[in-house]
Amino acid sequence: MNMKKIRLTTTQIILLSFLLVIMIGSVLLALPISSTNGTAVPYIDALFTATTSTCVTGLVTLPTFSTWSVFGQIVILILIQVGGLGVITIITGLMLLLNRKLGISDRLLIQDAFNLNTMSGLVKFVRKVLFGTLIIEGVGAVLYMLVFVPEFGPKGIWISVFNSISAFCNAGIDIIADNSLCNYATNPLINTVTSVLVILGGLGYIVWWDVLRVVKSRSSKNRKIFRHLTLHSKIAITVTTGLIFVGTILIFAFEYANPLTIGGMSLFDKIQVSFFQSVTTRTAGFATIAQENLTNASAAVSMILMLIGGSPVGTAGGMKTVTIAALVCSAFATIRNKNGATLFGRRIPEESIKKAVAVVVMFLAICTASAVLLMATSNASAMDAVYETVSATATVGLSRNFTASLNTVGKLIIIVTMYFGRVGPISLAVALGSKNESQNVISEPTENISIG
Repeated sequence: MNMKKIRLTTTQIILLSFLLVIMIGSVLLALPISSTNGTAVPYIDALFTATTSTCVTGLVTLPTFSTWSVFGQIVILILIQVGGLGVITIITGLMLLLNRKLGISDRLLIQDAFNLNTMSGLVKFVRKVLFGTLIIEGVGAVLYMLVFVPEFGPKGIWISVFNSISAFCNAGIDIIADNSLCNYATNPLINTVTSVLVILGGLGYIVWWDVLRVVKSRSSKNRKIFRHLTLHSKIAITVTTGLIFVGTILIFAFEYANPLTIGGMSLFDKIQVSFFQSVTTRTAGFATIAQENLTNASAAVSMILMLIGGSPVGTAGGMKTVTIAALVCSAFATIRNKNGATLFGRRIPEESIKKAVAVVVMFLAICTASAVLLMATSNASAMDAVYETVSATATVGLSRNFTASLNTVGKLIIIVTMYFGRVGPISLAVALGSKNESQNVISEPTENISIG
């Protein structure tokens, strides 16, 4: 019998690698040594925790700080770091450390993992990603220690390291308390350090190196950095800044008189809490105010920010800033009867627009299906269910105090949603597709339809 050799595509390898890490993590977390009381937690909760860590989401069914032992917390932190950087990046880093040469298949995996358009300089790119991540997380940990060491003693060092990695990877998991960072809502240092880590992780590695390239190449007197950035970097920085700024203003306005959130705070504290809420919805997942106490208007704004998320080739989730910018520009170009979408004097390729449409459609389909299933299998209100599924799909981790009350079916729904949200809707579609449309020899006839 002629057996056909199974060959996986690079996308399928990436999807399976995340799944394998989740399964290994769930087994380790299900061991008695992983819990504080020496009793194994239910496997469904171990699987949920492994998934939310690897997918850098942050939704938890059990309090992280009181449920897991030091061993369990180390497992969770490793899963967060692997999930934030990507399995392929970690494996490549180990190969480089062992002086192993990368073949063409390895380079294709790296290219696909980072969604890059070129195979040039991939080894150097991975080295810079790993080195840059280590520096930023290290600096973040040291700054956190200024608060956590005086408060917790030597344990504060571990808390600082854990929080820094979790913040940079946009995971939103902490080992401080069961109310996230609510106890530090008005602490400027914690707010600033966490926000900077989240923003840097969410901007994406491509933007980092592009900014550094321009800074090095320009004269010290007349830099004009922004003008010389690539179109990708300009869009990522502009949209990120705009969304954070607008989000802060809207949340500040909607929560200003809300006694359950910022109503009783000083003006400065109201501004910094509103700013943090706007930043953390960009898939970070830390909370300094209880999400269930938000007004409906603020909850809606938060969900929109969660859906958009961070920028490509970073640690954040969501549909991504560049994706939304491309679609909005395409829509305005169509309304104005222009031939193509342009931004900053550059035309956006049609292929990018098509990919953006595919990402948004798949993303919203996953989110909608998950929300409907969750409402059908639980007693959750529509707001709680939608907030939970948007948070899971966008790998954010913010919850209206609903995750812990999920039944077994609900936990499975959110587990699948977090996985799909992390690996990417478009990657899932490509991995499951059998053939590329362009391979068809005969194309179907064209016929006009009415739109709008």
